[in-house]
Amino acid sequence: MPAAIRYVAIGDSFTEGVGDEMPDGSLRGWADLVAQGLADAAGAPVAYANLAIRGRLLGPILAEQLEPALALGPTLVSFNGGGNDMLRPGTDIDWIIAETERALRRILDAGAEPLLLAGANPTAGLPGGARVRAKGDALVSAATGVAARLGIRFADNWSDAELAGRQYWSPDRLHLAPVGHHRVAANVLAALGREVPSDWVVDAGATPRPTRGEQLRYTREHVVPWIRRRLTGRSSGDGRTAKHPDWVLVDPR
Repeated sequence: MPAAIRYVAIGDSFTEGVGDEMPDGSLRGWADLVAQGLADAAGAPVAYANLAIRGRLLGPILAEQLEPALALGPTLVSFNGGGNDMLRPGTDIDWIIAETERALRRILDAGAEPLLLAGANPTAGLPGGARVRAKGDALVSAATGVAARLGIRFADNWSDAELAGRQYWSPDRLHLAPVGHHRVAANVLAALGREVPSDWVVDAGATPRPTRGEQLRYTREHVVPWIRRRLTGRSSGDGRTAKHPDWVLVDPR
């Protein structure tokens, strides 16, 4: 690929871009925005691939996405995983961290720069959020140590207090809204030492607390289907493929 920057993103719905739907039904998301931001900063095209698929646990992310990502010959690989593991009982934080470090070392060995991400913290609006928040806090603390030990960049969106606001989240309260994806992209570009495009909106006004009726509708439309999928062993990503399994060129604006 002729592009000097070749960026591959791997992960789950957070990286796929769920919540940032375009008018034609396609997804954008923070990784797409980062690719555009890198192209704008460089003043040259960036090669971009995105292998992330919604609903994926960490194990399948590593088994299905890591080696195909490296086979593309990237210069930069963003990695996020473990969010779906945290939503399930019996989360093995030590295993997640060990596998994350192994993946990051594999990226380094392949000659690419790894960028570790912590996802944004959705727990303020989730049922049982305190339990998930404790797991997330432990995971981010351990991930911070891994990044420091390996000497790699870490974009810690979990600790971004602004992103906890309801205005940054989509109606399902689990995936970011477009403005949330923009804020994460800004955090990532900052971690990479790049300028954030001046025309991006990365802050939003406050959103009122949901009414009782809105809370009941949320439970019916989002919580119950999620529980049903867990009980039947299905995933929101079943049958889906990556949106950009091979390079696409992102031109500077």
